[in-house]
Amino acid sequence: MTLVQMKPGSADATAAGRTVAEAMETAGPQVCDYMTVEVALSVMASARTRHLLVCDDRGLCIGLVTHARLAAVRESSAYSDRVRLRDILGDRGPFTSPLTTMAEAGHMMRHSHVDALPVVDEHGSALGVLALAG
Repeated sequence: MTLVQMKPGSADATAAGRTVAEAMETAGPQVCDYMTVEVALSVMASARTRHLLVCDDRGLCIGLVTHARLAAVRESSAYSDRVRLRDILGDRGPFTSPLTTMAEAGHMMRHSHVDALPVVDEHGSALGVLALAG
C-alpha cells in the first residue's frame, strides 16, 4: 500500500513512528451535509478532487464522500435530485488522528475498505485527508 503526499526527501512512507500528520493532504473542499448529491458532484468537479469532507451544521467533520460513491447514488433507481449527503453517509467515520502512525492508519484503511480517511483533531474538526495513491 502506498500512501500519498509524502514530504519531499522522505525515503519510506511506512517508516516506524511516522505519523499521519506527516503524510496527510490539506483538508481541501469541505461541504455541509445538507448539500444535495448534484451540488456535491459539481463542487467536486470544480475543485478537481476525488473526495469531499462532509461537515455538520456545527462545522464538525462527519464523514467523507468520494466521486465513485456519489456517482453510484446518482445511478440508482431510487435517486432523486433531493437526495442530500446526510441521506447517504450512514455511520460516522472512519476517522484518524494526526498522531496515528502510518502503520495503524494503513491497517484501518484496509480493514474499513476505504481509500481515504478524514484526519480530525480532538474536537472533530477536519485537518486533512489521508488518501491512497490512485
